[in-house]
Amino acid sequence: MSVVTDTVDWLTASEHWSGPDGIPHRVLEHVGYTAETIAIAGAVAIPLGLWIGHTGRLRSVAVALTGAMRALPTLGLLTLIALYLGIGLTPPLIALVVLAIPPLLAGAYAGVESVDPQTVDAARSMGFTEGQVLTRVEIPLGLPIIVGGIRSAVLQVVATATVAAYVGLGGLGRYLIDGQAISDYPQMAGGSVLVVVVALLLDALFAGLQALSSGRRPSLRSRAPSSP
Repeated sequence: MSVVTDTVDWLTASEHWSGPDGIPHRVLEHVGYTAETIAIAGAVAIPLGLWIGHTGRLRSVAVALTGAMRALPTLGLLTLIALYLGIGLTPPLIALVVLAIPPLLAGAYAGVESVDPQTVDAARSMGFTEGQVLTRVEIPLGLPIIVGGIRSAVLQVVATATVAAYVGLGGLGRYLIDGQAISDYPQMAGGSVLVVVVALLLDALFAGLQALSSGRRPSLRSRAPSSP
């Protein structure tokens, strides 16, 4: 039988759709690692990126930092951290957060910077404070690019979260590691297909959110601060 047929048989076998090693459970683990990574990285990178985009300060540092972080090999970084911290969830989370920060940071400051300076000046002339300019003008107008940064980070993390299985955790990477150990190629191929499917579904979700955010345009007139 061909690898394709064997992979389809593996994916459709009922025993692979139940229990702690079943596909639904592994998918939830994988998405959970991705969500936790994006939450942690976003809490650090997005506020920093918004501040950089709004003030223009440290932009060159941010560009250099994101470039350097993108160059780090995730598996090598994971191995190094695991040697110091041991096996557990922390090493892969740190490695994946390092992977997620660059697109989140770049998306945040690029989104704010993309706003027409004349629009920003108009908001200031109408009495908006700097905080109001950021939250009522720059973020809404730059939201499609900001969401695009989140979308890019999610795709990178969901594709790379398979490394969690390298240090004994779950997720869809479990099928790759376990399948490789016993030369079970249908299992490895099936795991790969599942990662691709999850990535495509998440990409479609964030593509929809990005399109939705593109249709929202704030009105300075309706949002102008009230006169004291």
